[in-house]
Amino acid sequence: QVQLVESGGGLVQVGESLRLSCVLSGINFPAESMGWFRQGPGNERELVAKVSAIGITTYQAPREERYDISRDNAKNTVDLQMNNLQPEDAGLYYCRAVVQRTVFWGQGTQVTVSS
Repeated sequence: QVQLVESGGGLVQVGESLRLSCVLSGINFPAESMGWFRQGPGNERELVAKVSAIGITTYQAPREERYDISRDNAKNTVDLQMNNLQPEDAGLYYCRAVVQRTVFWGQGTQVTVSS
């Protein structure tokens, strides 16, 4: 059974950093793509960043200046380092994996940015 478990969310002050982590279990080969999506209040889920199995990264502009996504294929983990957090970065962050063309989602981890 494929499962994604996120961790690392929390409450931070403006300008601080957070590192989100996600572990994919249930398969013994690298997922085609792993990434992070954000959903703000009343908004649709939107891409934050993703990385393919061969390391190609995609960021939603302009976050690439403050965010860094990385993955470990051997462990099937993906991390999102978020720096200089701003109020607009707040939301529920979901980990997503594409495995054999099937999309899987984690339960989400909340990021709150206080000014």
